[in-house]
Amino acid sequence: MLVCVILLLVSLCAQGGNGKDTQKPGHVSVVIVGGTGDLAKKYLWQGFFELYVNQVSSGYSFSFYGGGLSPVEKAKPVFFGILKAVTCPKDVSQERCALLKEQFLRLSEYRQLKTLEDYQDLAKHIEQQLQQEGLTEAGRLFYLSVPAFAYADIAEKINSSCRPVSGAWLRVVLEKPFGHDFRSAQVLASQLESSLKDEEMYRIDHYLGKQVVAKILPFRIENRKFLDPIWNKHYIERVEIVLKETLDVKGRIPFYDQYGVIRDVLQNHLTEVMTLLTMQLPVNLTSSEEVLQNKLQLFSSLLPIGKNQAVIGQYQAYKTQVQQELNVSKDHVSITPTFAAVLAHIDEAQFEGVPILLTSGKMLDERVGYARILFKNDIFCLQNHNSVHCKPKQIVFHFGHGNLQYPAILVSKNLFKPVYKDLKWKEVTEHKDVSILGLPVSDYYVQTPTEQKEAYTELISHIFAGHKNSFISTENLLASWGMWTPLLISIASSFPRIYPGGADNGDLLDVRLKGKEISYNSEVVIISNDPMSATTTKGFQVMQGKFRGSDMVSAWAEELVEKLAADLQEAAEEAVRESGVFHLALSGGSSPLALFHHLVLHHFSFPWRDTHVWMVDERCVPTTELDSNFRNVHDHLLQHVRIPYYNIHPMPVQLNQRLCVEEDEGALQYEKEIRRLVNGSSFHFVLLGVGYDTHTASLFPGSNLGEHGERLVALTESPAKPHRRMSITFNAINRAHRVGLLVMGKGKHEMITQLSRVKDNPEKWPITGVKPSDGRLVWYLDYDALLG
Repeated sequence: MLVCVILLLVSLCAQGGNGKDTQKPGHVSVVIVGGTGDLAKKYLWQGFFELYVNQVSSGYSFSFYGGGLSPVEKAKPVFFGILKAVTCPKDVSQERCALLKEQFLRLSEYRQLKTLEDYQDLAKHIEQQLQQEGLTEAGRLFYLSVPAFAYADIAEKINSSCRPVSGAWLRVVLEKPFGHDFRSAQVLASQLESSLKDEEMYRIDHYLGKQVVAKILPFRIENRKFLDPIWNKHYIERVEIVLKETLDVKGRIPFYDQYGVIRDVLQNHLTEVMTLLTMQLPVNLTSSEEVLQNKLQLFSSLLPIGKNQAVIGQYQAYKTQVQQELNVSKDHVSITPTFAAVLAHIDEAQFEGVPILLTSGKMLDERVGYARILFKNDIFCLQNHNSVHCKPKQIVFHFGHGNLQYPAILVSKNLFKPVYKDLKWKEVTEHKDVSILGLPVSDYYVQTPTEQKEAYTELISHIFAGHKNSFISTENLLASWGMWTPLLISIASSFPRIYPGGADNGDLLDVRLKGKEISYNSEVVIISNDPMSATTTKGFQVMQGKFRGSDMVSAWAEELVEKLAADLQEAAEEAVRESGVFHLALSGGSSPLALFHHLVLHHFSFPWRDTHVWMVDERCVPTTELDSNFRNVHDHLLQHVRIPYYNIHPMPVQLNQRLCVEEDEGALQYEKEIRRLVNGSSFHFVLLGVGYDTHTASLFPGSNLGEHGERLVALTESPAKPHRRMSITFNAINRAHRVGLLVMGKGKHEMITQLSRVKDNPEKWPITGVKPSDGRLVWYLDYDALLG
């Protein structure tokens, strides 16, 4: 009886001490749906066996059911083969272990759980057992180790047929993924809530069962007197949350290619760690309600995460694995990321400006997981650089693996000596000769669990006790998806950087933080015909070669824009050095927008004061309208840079309150302005695009382009509305010192393929008329356009 009372008190404390879900000993029925699957085989049955071992003498009795779609005669041998492989904790004697395993097997059975009738039969079986043996029911625990699409249907079957009688609890455990984005998570939550109460659902994130992760909040509370003064922007340089893996995803491609690394790891595991590190500490650590509210407050304070706050990568062999496992053609290219580094910021005074870096990837150099809080060091050692005061100041929550091999919390000795209140943790005083994040392990105070426990085993014990702090509530889940969905949308069509895998990655995945943005640190060049075939770390980013006899640069879209922006600034600086001025002609359309944004955000030294901006072409609409090319250039570039207003030259498409009327001579007026200001009428740089019909500027197929003669500017006709256009001519384009042709997007692949085969015929394919007489032509093609 004393044991029962003690267990009851422990259970009550674990629930937050609020008297809810008071748990009385009795009979517990455990049902693992998907009971012969991989997860059940690796972790779940071992975890439930250890639960049985720990609770067998506490007043509880158990029945265990493995459920699945397979018939009993087929699955039963597999099921019992799994159960026979479970092992006892180290402190259990060999004789007692044999007895416990025998009892566990006797209490277990496999049942086919496919139809509503199957679940009804299970419920009848449980109720008959309770009556026949005179047992009081404590509760029923269903663990859904099945694909997420089956959750709603199974939850409905449990709700309609398998609920316990009044007074007993029902707990249903759900494995990730919990949706694919905010909307799908919302739909799934709504479906589940029609069958189950929120307190009955235990969404499991096994990272919250890791002993070091579970210790983050207690550690922060135990060491408040040291941490409170320094846990803020004045002392923290940055926070890093890292999960590196050496394995690929071979064998899991059908799942992984739908989700990718951000959905698989960052949206759940690393996000949860981030909240534990940065949320406001609860007054009552055992109150799941207070912990949840503090997490939600943290989510509401996070700045939006978009494309500029993330870089993505994909290991080189992934493409082949996708083709093999999804049975797709060799032309199929998946852009699912297997690596991501994401930069987060919290918009609160405590952490304002502190970068939080969440990073994970497959096929990296080591298997390790950790969260690192790196503090600023305000001490400069002039001579004794090995002094403890000059070394990094950091706290490392080391989840496991890596050089250290065991879970631990490490505090560098130049910070403080942490408090050791928890008897389940011990200080490590004898150290291996290893280094952890730049410091020998002997330079840390190290604490580790007295007994290492597997995450699923820990979480199963929490489920049994009704302790919800280690699980994901509906509100928590939707808040997390609300944070990640905008980023996932923004990178949906972005190509990841290809990396070879393992040690060969070198510095290819190193990132650089600039303000609130993140980018890859290295730019590498490939001289190759196939960017996907490179086998060295010499580059997976930019390819250089020839296209239609002219120079070509090709890359993933982001890197291509970086390269074009760098080339443009180089041309500008050279022109200013030689002649004191840079004349730049820009085309309209959507292709240059990414270039404009990059120039604004990253090229602060661009010589805008000495730059004149001209228009390549213009629609005959007022320049204030959204269709205006000038409006496009103004809104996305000119209003954000310091360029003298008299250096900006919009085309005069509206004169005398009329649009592009021949008699108003707007084209001639623009030509005269060019001849007056531009030396030899030769622009230093002309940026062009190419339409699907191969038109460039506003020079369209079928037009009598030869009529323009020596004209620099002309009125032209477009097959699309608005039909009337003003455009510089081939004569103006081909006088330029340099012409850049920017072509981006899969939709342009067919056109680029066609252009690679045709001869020059400007009347039919206008772009073929671009041939600078004394200048240089460079094609800037992204991989979508080049490779399809």
